[in-house]
Amino acid sequence: MFEGFRDASVHTDGIRIHAIKGGSGPALLLLHGHPQTHVIWHKVVPQLLSRFTVIAADLRGYGDSGKPAGTQDHAPYAKRRMAQDQVDLMREHGFSRFAVIGHDRGGRVAARMALDHPDAVTRLVTLDVAPTLSMYEQTSFAFARAYWHWFMLVRPAPFPETLIRADPDLYLKQTIGARSAGLAPFTPAAYAEYLRCLSDPATAMGICEDYRASIGIDLEHDRATLAAGQRIRCPFTALWGAHGVIEQCFDPLAAWRPYAPHVQGEALPCGHYIPEEAPDLLLDRVLPFLSA
Repeated sequence: MFEGFRDASVHTDGIRIHAIKGGSGPALLLLHGHPQTHVIWHKVVPQLLSRFTVIAADLRGYGDSGKPAGTQDHAPYAKRRMAQDQVDLMREHGFSRFAVIGHDRGGRVAARMALDHPDAVTRLVTLDVAPTLSMYEQTSFAFARAYWHWFMLVRPAPFPETLIRADPDLYLKQTIGARSAGLAPFTPAAYAEYLRCLSDPATAMGICEDYRASIGIDLEHDRATLAAGQRIRCPFTALWGAHGVIEQCFDPLAAWRPYAPHVQGEALPCGHYIPEEAPDLLLDRVLPFLSA
């Protein structure tokens, strides 16, 4: 995986942000979701390298990036802080402006980045997410059953961390493997990487702190953003899986419009893990958008 890439890791805020870099052309940042790593992009990056300088990063708390200790307000894992990590990463490589594609948690970081750093983000693509605030405010029985981890991971430490550390492979199978497509989208090499990183005891803490931030400080930031009239100004495409929970429980475009009145997008005929389930469909949608 990732032939032609080289290490692009940097240090910021006292931690290492792990990243890889390849290709040439305009800068494109790729951000993964839970409980994965930058490896989720391995099926799409070969087609991106001839058009873009691609940087694929691990979010703090995930993969081989740093996993700082949490605090009472979980600010080290606020999406604002995680977005700043990635802006610092891109600036370190000489990119003051760049496009970003974010899947799942990475989509939340990417959206916050577009809000907080409007001069940096040129184009935004989110994959299978709606805004955190609207998802919590519109929680239904169906959503709570499907996204059980949203409610387990926010419990005080060390309860959820202990459960993950007890059997990382089981946790992985019960998260990525329990979606509409099962384990079929994940190659053995990719799955092995996800399991390797999740088997680091610190990753369990990082994941839980990410979710704890989302039910507290991230909601505060989102409410303040809406109250201040702050909006995503760059071109924004939201894509989601027609067979996934976002499609079943929410109206993603309606949920994004308070943050980005001109957002466009559609459901793709796949489940949650779009880059691994439907890489060709994803490329068909994002390449024209990124190149416009």
